[in-house]
Amino acid sequence: MSSTKLFNKIALIGIGLIGSSIAHAVRKNGLAASVSVGDIRQDHCDKALELGCCDQAGTNLALAVKDADLVVLCVPIGANAEVAEKIAAHLKPGAIVSDVGSVKQAVVRDVGPLLPEGVHLVPGHPIAGTEFSGPEAGFAELFQGRWCILTPPSGTDEEATAKVAALWRGMGSMIEIMDPSHHDMVLAITSHLPHLIAYTIVGTASNLEESLKGEVIRYSASGFRDFTRIAASDPIMWRDVFLNNRDAVLEMLQRFSEDLTALQRAIRWGEGQALEDLFTRTRAIRRGIIEAKQDS
Repeated sequence: MSSTKLFNKIALIGIGLIGSSIAHAVRKNGLAASVSVGDIRQDHCDKALELGCCDQAGTNLALAVKDADLVVLCVPIGANAEVAEKIAAHLKPGAIVSDVGSVKQAVVRDVGPLLPEGVHLVPGHPIAGTEFSGPEAGFAELFQGRWCILTPPSGTDEEATAKVAALWRGMGSMIEIMDPSHHDMVLAITSHLPHLIAYTIVGTASNLEESLKGEVIRYSASGFRDFTRIAASDPIMWRDVFLNNRDAVLEMLQRFSEDLTALQRAIRWGEGQALEDLFTRTRAIRRGIIEAKQDS
């Protein structure tokens, strides 16, 4: 391996938005000597080759991971176990397996037990994305200035964790190491619950009478437009997120329901000061996100 490369070969299983963005970022920043892609869809493999973001691509996952130093699972959370079963026997000793999913306890549960001894599991979650999907949606700058949370299980090889962290830093990310269960609780409120609310609000709009629904679409204000952007996210990915992080999501949903009931009461009884106090607190959260440079 060249001294300027972190890895000789990186294999990406799944070449949607995140997988293709990793491929572009790895190529742009010279982080690996070669990039291999495995995907169940031949058209996705063909597109990845056409885009020039990988050296080889195909539907044979065993071939994709052959001799790879790092394998990154970029598939819906519910597919991780099936993929791990297909590739486990073809991983070289000392290889590192990571992922990009939004639920980390599920990865430890579904992938860890299937890996051969000597293969290291370092789960990861880049806090970045758009509502678009497919290999053509990826771009090298997606991870610039964004957090990537790594959740290595207890006893994970420290050098393996350090190499995965170096990869994400090389793609422009900031790194946080976190316990898998803590990650899942944090993401339940910062990501999973907002998506659930967005899906619900847009679903409510879709159930309106045709005339009213047409006006909702035509006169959408910025708030509703933001919800539709979130609700346009990949349905399979989010189905798997909610099914695999159900305990944390249900906990946060219960807290939200209690707060919503209090808000209903304030509106019903004309408690203007209570409303103003809430809106003042939430405004401060927005300022904090901007100051942390996680939005403009």
